[in-house]
Amino acid sequence: MKRLLTQILSRLQLPESWVIFFILGIIMMTFPFLHIFNKPVLLLGVPLLFLYLIAGWVISIIVIYLFMIASHHKDKSTDEKDEL
Repeated sequence: MKRLLTQILSRLQLPESWVIFFILGIIMMTFPFLHIFNKPVLLLGVPLLFLYLIAGWVISIIVIYLFMIASHHKDKSTDEKDEL
């Protein structure tokens, strides 16, 4: 499990992953996606578009949190290399 976490954190340190997640976030807010979820459907009593926006917001916060952990992981690994 720790090895998997280390691999994920190392991949999140790549600048390309930052760009990919940014572009996916922008695409998520374009008209076609908003139109797909703008239906008169209630899921658990909440409109579908509202759930889509809230879920996207929560996922983006989680991704930003993972990026922050990855940047701190990178800082710690460079500090450890400097000490050797």
